[in-house]
Amino acid sequence: MAEEAKDWREETIAVDGTNLVVEKGGAGKPLLVLHDELGNPGWLKWVRALAKRRTILIPLHPGFGRTERAEWMLSIRDLSGFYSRYVKENGLAPVDVIGFSMGGWIAADMAASNPTQFRKMVLVAPAGIKPPSGDILDFFQVMAPQQVIASVYKPAETPEFNELYGGPMLPEQFERFEEARAQTARLAWTPYMHNPTLPHLLGVAAGLPTLLVWGKQDAVVPLSAADAYLNAIKGARLVTFDNCGHRPEIEKSAEFVREVEAFLGE
Repeated sequence: MAEEAKDWREETIAVDGTNLVVEKGGAGKPLLVLHDELGNPGWLKWVRALAKRRTILIPLHPGFGRTERAEWMLSIRDLSGFYSRYVKENGLAPVDVIGFSMGGWIAADMAASNPTQFRKMVLVAPAGIKPPSGDILDFFQVMAPQQVIASVYKPAETPEFNELYGGPMLPEQFERFEEARAQTARLAWTPYMHNPTLPHLLGVAAGLPTLLVWGKQDAVVPLSAADAYLNAIKGARLVTFDNCGHRPEIEKSAEFVREVEAFLGE
């Protein structure tokens, strides 16, 4: 397990009758972090770096980790509406947000419904839009360990990845992954990991400061999807990293932090 920040803590916040577990740490203006389809991997280097200037809020999606499942929730649209309510009821808007993979899709869907709830938005290899070329990895055709390995371009050369996943996968970790995968299937199975209407709905987010971050060798969500997002969100900007897969925050941590900090500013 990666080292955790000394001031890390956990809160449970009721949102529409669901007890949402939020991992929290750092100091400064809030930064909402929406994790990917495998759950939150912990208080990693990039989080600790950003937490020096920001209060990091990482809610565990309902049905993932320690947050209970909300039975009424059947789609990413439902989940994004749930988080919009969390943002409003906790007085966070307009908040900066970073979304990873499925979490990027959630953030984009929130922006499509109400861009004013965000000040700035960072989408890291987001799902949600069908790539113009190539396909989003069908990770339900492989077991969890294979999905995890596919997310990184060169696992053996990525120290933090090896720290997290280098040893044999413990039964408890395997079970957490499978629970997360089951909930992802429940929310995003049909159509698979995208919403055909999202590119059209995102037109309302034109002008919302948006940074797209992608690894050029992403084997989960092809880089071509970045063009679709750039077309959908007018004014968005793309940063790519070479020799990098689906997890630039781990594979290119220092470069990732530098780009995000420069974009978010004060």
